[in-house]
Amino acid sequence: MPLTLREMRENTAAARDLMKRARAENFAVGAFNLDNQETLKAVVAAAKAKNSPVMVEVSKGEVDALGLDNVRDMVDNYRATDGVEMYINLDHSPSVADAIAGIEAGFEFIHIDISQARHDASEEEIIAETRQIVEYAKLTGALVESEPHYFGGSSNVHKETIDYEEIKKTFSTPDGARAFVEATGIDTFAAAVGNLHGKYPVPKVLDLDLLQQLRDALDCNISLHGGSGTPEHYFVSAAKIGVSKININSDMRVAFRNTLEKALDENPDEFAVVKLMDEVIAAVQQVVETKIEAFGSSGKALLVSRK
Repeated sequence: MPLTLREMRENTAAARDLMKRARAENFAVGAFNLDNQETLKAVVAAAKAKNSPVMVEVSKGEVDALGLDNVRDMVDNYRATDGVEMYINLDHSPSVADAIAGIEAGFEFIHIDISQARHDASEEEIIAETRQIVEYAKLTGALVESEPHYFGGSSNVHKETIDYEEIKKTFSTPDGARAFVEATGIDTFAAAVGNLHGKYPVPKVLDLDLLQQLRDALDCNISLHGGSGTPEHYFVSAAKIGVSKININSDMRVAFRNTLEKALDENPDEFAVVKLMDEVIAAVQQVVETKIEAFGSSGKALLVSRK
């Protein structure tokens, strides 16, 4: 059922309060991608077990599969029945139109990522289109996130190693980040400090000194994309530095698929796959709980009341 504008604004006000709490108390909020209802159930169970605030997020492919309004309804239903503090982020929205649709669906967080769909987009184009979303988001109060260039990798399991010398060419810089934030008015800056999407054969290495420089240069929130496959001590340090949001996707997908394949192999005569999903949900829940502990958000939840 669609939210009223008043309900949207109440939700986004609570989301803004969460980001303030994260900054003040030095914890990061996990943003966990949804592929289906089972992953949502896993995130909700983890949030409830750890009394942690969480975001769930969908990118373009997941939006096409699930539908914006359906995601909104499912999240609201689970939030009400399980009493968890949970918000929705539209992740890597590739166009102004897609981002506007997320705002109008009542998503509390909107990531506008023009370079995701158009790798050759100029910084001027990215700034102009991001600015459009910042202005439109004032309708509901949604928090807007962006970055000035294409962010590498993909939410999958990669076989190639990480070429850090190449990746460093796209690292954020304090001056560049400050200029982009000032030009766009965004609420959250997506930092590039060695994080990249997906899982790789080797652990990721984050430049924490650069992250600290970015924190010192910016007044807005900072997010880290591509959290999967990152040693957890980096998350602990990032939260202490002042990162407010960390995205996780591939680690959940790996747990989901590996556990489902195991369950199918062990139950060759079971065709009601729903009967095998408890083990799968539990495996994904464990991934989420582990991240919550590393992010420092355990015990930080407040119940968002719905009128």
